[in-house]
Amino acid sequence: MRQPITIFWFRRDLRLDDNAGLYHALKTGIPVLPVFIFDTEILDLLENKKDKRVHFIHNAISDMQGKLVKMGSTLHVLHSTPNESFKQLTEEYNITAVYTNRDYEPSAIKRDEDIEQFLKKKDIPFYSFKDQVIFEQKEVVKDNGEPYTVFTPYSRKWKERLNGFYLKPYPTKKYYHNFYKQAPERIPSLAALGFKEAPPGIVPAKLNEEIAKRYDETRDFPAMHGTTRLSVHLRFGTVSIRHLATQATELNATLLNELIWRDFYQAILSNFPHVVNGAFKKEYDNIPWRNNEQEFELWCAGQTGYPIIDAGMRELNETGFMHNRVRMIVASFLTKDLLIDWRWGEAYFAEKLLDYDLAANNGGWQWAAGSGCDAAPYFRVFNPYLQTQKFDPELKYIRHWVPEYDELTYVQPIVDHSMARERCLKAYKTGLNK
Repeated sequence: MRQPITIFWFRRDLRLDDNAGLYHALKTGIPVLPVFIFDTEILDLLENKKDKRVHFIHNAISDMQGKLVKMGSTLHVLHSTPNESFKQLTEEYNITAVYTNRDYEPSAIKRDEDIEQFLKKKDIPFYSFKDQVIFEQKEVVKDNGEPYTVFTPYSRKWKERLNGFYLKPYPTKKYYHNFYKQAPERIPSLAALGFKEAPPGIVPAKLNEEIAKRYDETRDFPAMHGTTRLSVHLRFGTVSIRHLATQATELNATLLNELIWRDFYQAILSNFPHVVNGAFKKEYDNIPWRNNEQEFELWCAGQTGYPIIDAGMRELNETGFMHNRVRMIVASFLTKDLLIDWRWGEAYFAEKLLDYDLAANNGGWQWAAGSGCDAAPYFRVFNPYLQTQKFDPELKYIRHWVPEYDELTYVQPIVDHSMARERCLKAYKTGLNK
């Protein structure tokens, strides 16, 4: 009879240490086979065959593989759909249970429900755990049990609930001896996955404490190295949220607040899934967007004639990253100055951002458009010139990304900001008064 094993399915948690679901799997004492699926249903949608996210994931699982091989184990990597993968796994192995960590995106919830149903027919239990947030879904709610839709009271309650228990790391290392022992397997190359080699350009998954201590002073200035650059690591779980929140608690209240925003947007997505396709405040779906395709293309290319906008979009296109302050400025410009539907911008960011996360990206875009929970009021329209004066006064960031800024060849503004602001206010009033 084949040896009974447990499977741990890696997704948004690409690390061995302080991993909730992995800890629970290893602790059973039944040998654990670690599994990762390069999901063809996701990969086939990626048009850019140099997508840095695929490269990042490949690096992360290769790193885990190196550690597992040293323990006499291996990562079992499949390149297929989750359904086909689990069909194959149940034929190959005597599986007693499948463990994983929860994902709160609607498509991921549906995927997990399908896998759970498939396993149930084979009498294999499916266990999922909270790992990528400190508080999930309805752990932080109003006194009447309803979910919060405003950040400040949510953050207050979040901090009240926080204690050492929620930040305690899961001691997976104690149980590493329970990994399933077998010969090392080869991880499919990027070429085998249908992707090309691309330079990763990723900072290590480690918080720079000096930057963290000054985070509240430096985070708004895109020319400075003043942010943690850890968002991609949080997105793919190469760093533990518990470890990072512990450090933020000790080092900088503003940094901790950013992590609370992350939990907040995940809770909004869980409790109000309609935000994926529509406005959180449904009346904002009545805004009469102009949706000029030519202007959208100029925005995408960083050719609007507004230097701070163009710098941000070029940084995004070249690196897969954009400074958070600049994300707000370019989003305001697209939705307010150009009156282009926030969903267009959200989709473009989803395609380009290395740290793309549905909850945070959707929350940020709806905040900028005024349609989200606790959003900027619709009449707040960022002035790109004033934002530049405040946050890039020496034009260092702009000159880095828009080298022709001082030349006569630099494009003229595609819209007059004052006129655009008035047009925006009129359009929003029309839509909201329907």
